[in-house]
Amino acid sequence: MKDRIRILFTMPNFDKAGSGKVVYDLISGLDQKRFDIELACNHRRGAFFNEVEALGFPIHIFKTTTEYKPYQSLPSRIWTISRFFKKNKYDVIHSWHWSSDWTEVCAARMAGIKWLYTKKAMSWGNRHWKIRSFLANYIVNINHEMQDYYPNKKAQALIPLGIDTEHYSPIHFSRTSPKEMFHIITVANLVPVKGIEILLEAVKMLKDDDWKLTILGNKDNDYGRAMEDLSRNLGLQNKVSFLGKHPDVRPYISDADLYIIPTLDEGRKEGMPMALVEAMSMAIPVIGSDISGINYVLKDFPEWLVPAGNAQALAYAISKLKSRSPNERKAIGVELRNYCLRHFTMAQFIEAHEELYTQLA
Repeated sequence: MKDRIRILFTMPNFDKAGSGKVVYDLISGLDQKRFDIELACNHRRGAFFNEVEALGFPIHIFKTTTEYKPYQSLPSRIWTISRFFKKNKYDVIHSWHWSSDWTEVCAARMAGIKWLYTKKAMSWGNRHWKIRSFLANYIVNINHEMQDYYPNKKAQALIPLGIDTEHYSPIHFSRTSPKEMFHIITVANLVPVKGIEILLEAVKMLKDDDWKLTILGNKDNDYGRAMEDLSRNLGLQNKVSFLGKHPDVRPYISDADLYIIPTLDEGRKEGMPMALVEAMSMAIPVIGSDISGINYVLKDFPEWLVPAGNAQALAYAISKLKSRSPNERKAIGVELRNYCLRHFTMAQFIEAHEELYTQLA
């Protein structure tokens, strides 16, 4: 057996952190005595590319997927990708592409290389996803409902995303929120599916006035401006702060008494909402909508799930938590953090992948 297992991680780009940060954390933590790591992406653009490049792993600017049409030339284009894989003698190719493309797995199969992908989102339904999943040597799911997409696929595993629980820890911060003001926070890019209007309507229903709401996330779009308008129309302009996007949300979360992840009731599904896990790891009580992804993270805490799109139910849940004593709320936060330490650590995430790569190779 070779000294190290050669793994190629493929991504369309590193324009934004997102999945790129997950790959960054994974390859940073893999045992380099056991694994020889390389990456492939389409271009060098994006600020996060520089951070990945600084790790020192070889990065190939090479497109490992190709368009389906024209079909006449598809085999030769797949063959070109296959030769790249074969030339570099990879043992395993791990795709982090978000799309349903199946040309990469065809190229890997042609080269005789094991290929797996991580299912990051709840998109499904078209035949391309089914082809991709059928051809994959292995599929990694990040929540429990994803396995329902391919019930007959034995070569699959649930590996939830990991978080740096030392980085997202309350020990780094001291509380500054005044005791008489109950501080609610949510972190999300402001797009319609996030259901910020449900949260605004819910806090409007609260029967007392000793609360404030902080909304973090990109607000420079039509939806963000509409939510600011709605806040004013509801008379909440002195209670709700839209602070925009911040690279480090920990100081804001640490100052909060409650983190909320609302959504609309429109078939909304999440892969695995890491902002929710970050708040839990910071030992903050949380409330989330009962949809895929969120209900996986909170599956052992059903009392903190509310029906999606139901402002009245959300208002009741906020009032219920708000009525608890500070010590009771602190205990809830500690319980949530301990849950993260048992289920969502970066060490567990990396170890599960190391075992999987070894198994495949």
